[in-house]
Amino acid sequence: MHKVIQETEVRMQKSIESFKQEMAKLRTGRAHPSLLEHLRIDYYGNETPLSQVANITVGDARTLVITPWEKRLIPVIEKAVQISGLGLNPATSGEIIRVPLPVLTEERRRDLTKIVRNEAETARVSVRNLRRDANNSFKELLKKKEIAEDEERRLTDSIQKITDKYIAEIDQLMAAKEKDLMAI
Repeated sequence: MHKVIQETEVRMQKSIESFKQEMAKLRTGRAHPSLLEHLRIDYYGNETPLSQVANITVGDARTLVITPWEKRLIPVIEKAVQISGLGLNPATSGEIIRVPLPVLTEERRRDLTKIVRNEAETARVSVRNLRRDANNSFKELLKKKEIAEDEERRLTDSIQKITDKYIAEIDQLMAAKEKDLMAI
């Protein structure tokens, strides 16, 4: 029973980590290598993360610099950045690719806020699904008469407290990211 609670809590923590990674991908007007690290490119027939075939560094506050380890990857990386949906247009100069980040407009900031809310809701649903799975495990134990009704209720309450804690953490992360996005 306690194993179920521990497993559920670990899985909820993984949902939070996944949400944090999604939030890191959303740009807030400042250049950060995590904006591009998730991009995948075709590297000798394999889909490979950009961070494994090139160095991604910050040139200045609004520019990312990509230095591929092989010159033949430059056009492939440029295309991946263009079709990424991030609204970025890379520019090649020699053996490096510069990716200037445009200034975020008010409309774009609102769009990003909607994306943040959507990602937060996805994370909340994930946490709730984990709660449901744990509660179903307890009900199964109750049906098999391995635990009493009082204990099942107590376990369900403890899972609810854990769920509330993680949903509150998701809400805090969402509010912080929204505030960061709307700051000029």
